[in-house]
Amino acid sequence: MTHVANAPAVAATETASFGKEASTQALLEIRELTKRFSLSGDFLEQLRFKGGRLVRHQEHVHAINGVSLDIQRGEALCVVGESGCGKSTVARIVMGLLTPSSGEIRYDGKRIDHLTPRQLLPYRKRMQMIFQNPYASLNPRMTIQQTLEEPLRLHHPNWEREQVRDKVTEVMTSVGIDPDWGKRFGHEFSGGQRQRIAIARALAVDPEFIVADEPISALDVSIQAQVLNLLMDAQQQHHLTYLFITHDLAVVEHFGTRVAVMYLGTVCEVAPTATLFASPRHPYTQALMSAIPRLEDDRPQHIRLSGEVPTPVNLPSGCVFHARCPYANERCRREVPALIAQGDGTRVACHGVEEGRL
Repeated sequence: MTHVANAPAVAATETASFGKEASTQALLEIRELTKRFSLSGDFLEQLRFKGGRLVRHQEHVHAINGVSLDIQRGEALCVVGESGCGKSTVARIVMGLLTPSSGEIRYDGKRIDHLTPRQLLPYRKRMQMIFQNPYASLNPRMTIQQTLEEPLRLHHPNWEREQVRDKVTEVMTSVGIDPDWGKRFGHEFSGGQRQRIAIARALAVDPEFIVADEPISALDVSIQAQVLNLLMDAQQQHHLTYLFITHDLAVVEHFGTRVAVMYLGTVCEVAPTATLFASPRHPYTQALMSAIPRLEDDRPQHIRLSGEVPTPVNLPSGCVFHARCPYANERCRREVPALIAQGDGTRVACHGVEEGRL
């Protein structure tokens, strides 16, 4: 396994068939997922007078627009994109923290997006989440021992007190935290130590799938490498599957099995990590990759995109990237591109790639 010596801080619509390429059933399947957030408030706040008549006015933020993804067992699927593209929203919907506006989510072949909190409880043990901000994800009124014992007591109500304590000691040791620190509170730890505790909390119930929502973005660069190596070690030791949300492409290159690139709530491209970094296909992916600073580049050839980023309140017609794409034509402005499989395992949502222009 290759460890990261230093992880520098750098800045879907899928309609193709999935079943033919997967030799086994995916652990997580996301199909045509959409999420809208209302900007209009409750019913009374939506009422407006127009032309002497009372009408209902509704406005939404279209955060997710037809995202479809598969995550295979044992892989680390990294979702990247600029801020506001919907990465974290996808993660929170997968974990049941937000309800989708439409679409389906299946875990191990069973649909889970419509389940009640009580019905989701058996899946909580199998699916855990590591949040972005280690300063906010720990309860300030609980000691670390209590924080790590809580999920164990919830999911294993029949365990004896000694079993719970032994498990807490085990997970604290596995993430490099001294078990004797269990009596301390969260504010007594550094950011890197808090994130290690958050990882220990996720590992405590022996999950098989972890959503990591930018788990290293709030940490110093030197600490980022330590936490990233810890996640990689945990994946090997516990046979974990990751949905890893990040905007740091340097981290993706070391950590990810496959990469999904998002823009304005849609998936532009999905590819194996090595393939994506060697030959990005989608124009947005190419611009994103060109922004990675490299020491060997005396004169980096950054792709400078023109135009303004469209607002998710009023989505553009056709391809959401057409207003900033140098290769856009009339079809791009009219028709939403499908995420089409290529010969090398890549899926690209681009009319230019489909037509052979790119």
